[in-house]
Amino acid sequence: MAVTKLDLTGLKCPLPALRTRKALKSLAPGDRLEVRCTDPLAAIDIPHLVGATGDRLEGIERGERDMVFLIEKSAPSTASKPPPH
Repeated sequence: MAVTKLDLTGLKCPLPALRTRKALKSLAPGDRLEVRCTDPLAAIDIPHLVGATGDRLEGIERGERDMVFLIEKSAPSTASKPPPH
């Protein structure tokens, strides 16, 4: 299990969510992504993105000027795969 750190301080909506989505695609199941943002809208966008991708938001640390999201990459859902023949 690897931890990847993504520093998105200074970026404004929608860039934090877009870069987080891209980073999540490159991770293996069980890997973690630590995302640091300063955009207040990230508090809405990142949890919504994680819910949409099916990954798991492990926690949010809110600092005075930034937020850190800890996300665990989930295994791909088998529900969308066709049954074997």
